[in-house]
Amino acid sequence: MLGAVALGGRSRHRGDGDHVDLEFQQLDRRYEALRRASPDREKRVLASLIRVGQQAPVVVVAAEQASDRFVLLDGYKRVRALIRLRVDTVRATPWALSELEALLLERLIRTNSEDGPLEQGWLLRELRDRFGLTAEELAHRFDKSRSWISRRLALVADLPEFIQAQVRRGEIAAHAAMKFLVPVARANAQDCLRLAQAIGPLRPTTRQVEALAAAFVTGSEKTRELVLSDPQLFLRAREATMSPTLDKDPAALLLADFGALAGVARRAHRRLKEGVGARLTPPEHDEIHSCFRQAQADTEQLFARWKREVQSDRSDNKDSDPQVA
Repeated sequence: MLGAVALGGRSRHRGDGDHVDLEFQQLDRRYEALRRASPDREKRVLASLIRVGQQAPVVVVAAEQASDRFVLLDGYKRVRALIRLRVDTVRATPWALSELEALLLERLIRTNSEDGPLEQGWLLRELRDRFGLTAEELAHRFDKSRSWISRRLALVADLPEFIQAQVRRGEIAAHAAMKFLVPVARANAQDCLRLAQAIGPLRPTTRQVEALAAAFVTGSEKTRELVLSDPQLFLRAREATMSPTLDKDPAALLLADFGALAGVARRAHRRLKEGVGARLTPPEHDEIHSCFRQAQADTEQLFARWKREVQSDRSDNKDSDPQVA
């Protein structure tokens, strides 16, 4: 049995494996920097909490410095969502382990397989700096070679902290940062920072990061200036030059536009049939409804214009066809 746990000035007895309700000020979120944010996942977690409440407890370990404080190991997205919902407490499962052992165990049993070398590097650096584990000890703990440990520590050392923060916030994908920004940083850290500052607000895809980084590194001075000053304009211009123009035949282009419009409408309809609408949070519903109204106005204007064009064309044909007269 574990001892008594102080909760908000009260003492509450719990057994090994029992859940406890903790107030948010009791949580030490020191390992939040080891997690990268995913806006889509955050939205899904928020929607689930609104719909069914907290189902899975977060994982904590008692803090050594204070008896009423707990270090949060797993469940950061749930905690952020509950705070947004202004819930008073979070349900937690305390582990009867030291902080170091609990941190290692939590990472080993995590089912999330998307942690890449960058996230692994964050954890290794934390274990080295906070707990003083050597490269040899880390290799033994993770059953890896010392070179595996060294490569990941070097990765987080090469990538500027500003860009690592962008990765944590979900502004730049971890894979894109590792594959395309690390080489830029190794060549010139200041140039890499300028590039990341310019493209981060776009939340670019991995392919877009690849294109922007390649243009910045190999392009002319004018191209580099465009990437830094207006990366979105650069991407649009690049897309226009790479997209097939159908020989610039106006009729073919219009046919492609209508085909794309129909495809988008079918895809959106399929998402609604799958029940996406029922899972929306109130802010998401308002945002999508506003976008829907704009799309409705734009398409109605398009359809009205097309009807006028068709009617005008038929009228012209009647006037010019002697058989009609």
